[in-house]
This record gives sequence, C-alpha cells and structure tokens, in this order.
Amino acid sequence: MFPYLPMNEDDDALIEPETTDHQVTITLLKQYTYCPRVVYYETCTPGIRPRTYKMQAGEDAHKRERERASRRSLVAYDLPGGERRFDVRIISPALDLSGLIDEVVLTADEAIVIDYKLAAWTGDNHLVQLGAYGLLAEEAFNLPIRRGFIYLLKPRRFELVPIDEPLRNSVMETLRNVQYIRLREYMPPPVEQRSKCVSCEFRRFCNDI
Repeated sequence: MFPYLPMNEDDDALIEPETTDHQVTITLLKQYTYCPRVVYYETCTPGIRPRTYKMQAGEDAHKRERERASRRSLVAYDLPGGERRFDVRIISPALDLSGLIDEVVLTADEAIVIDYKLAAWTGDNHLVQLGAYGLLAEEAFNLPIRRGFIYLLKPRRFELVPIDEPLRNSVMETLRNVQYIRLREYMPPPVEQRSKCVSCEFRRFCNDI
C-alpha cells in the first residue's frame, strides 16, 4: 500500500539535485508524495524529462536566497550562535540516501536543517523532504536533530518543523516505497487528484488519465 501525502503546487517542486549512481536522492521522496509515477519515470525511464521554466525559476530563486541567507543572523532560529554551512551534500550508505541541504546550523548539542522553498505554504511533501534531510544530517554530524525550518520564499516566513518520530517514520516508509518502484520497475496507479496532471511534463506518457 502506498501512502498518499498531498502536495501544494510550489514552483521548485521539480528541481533536481545532482544525483548519485546508487543512492536514492531525497528529491525522489518529495516527488513520490506528488505522484509516485514521477519516481517510476525518473528511475525506470531516465533521460526523458524535459527541462522546464519552473526548474530554472526555482534554481534562480534558491541561488538568490542563499546569498541573502548568508547575511542573516541566527535570531530566526532562536539560537545565540552556531556554525552555518550552506549547500551541504550528504550521502548515507546506511540509508542508501543522498541529498543536498540548503543550510545546516551546528551547535554544541544539536544540528538544525533549513530548506528554502519557492512556495506560499508548507505541504506534506516539504515535511518529508526536511525530515529526510534531518536523518542525513544526524548521521553525518553525529548530533541530534530535533527540529528544522522551512523558509517560504514567497511570504518570506520561517516555519518551525519538529523532526519527531511520526515524521521519521513517514520518511522511512516513503523511502521503502521509492525503492520498491525503483528495484521492481513497478508502475504505480495514477493519483486521485487529477488536477496535478494538468501541468505535469510526464502527462503524455500516462495513457490512463
């Protein structure tokens, strides 16, 4: 059974990080929550996705935000201090997962992950993505991850996200489902929300919608 997590239409939904040969990228977890078939097309029929305006717009917005973020203080994270790192790429052999984290803040007793989103509100897909970043950072820096932040670029607002047990479980369940599609070349059924199909560049490959 594939869990369904609704997604809001954010403009950076299709941004692709650099991929590895073997690890699942965290972007695939996010895409799964949008439509599991996107994972099938990405992993079982690679090289067919066209580059879209949304991808370029999202990349440009992220680049501008990273430049601004480097000048911000840590007040937004309710921290007196800490080491900030940007564009942190982590590969986890244990989880068979990799990702590019927009920002990680390291303190003496915790690590905090921050993800920038060209969106007006936070969707469940964003939570799964941030939770996965948290698992990677926890393993890489050997520090507990208890929280993260999603920075919504459109309203310029930070949203605090607890990296709790339910979110961790959701990340792992989604990862298992992505691996199932990948390894068995399983074509999932179409999503129930057919409005998602209107702007999907893979729509022409789905003959049952």
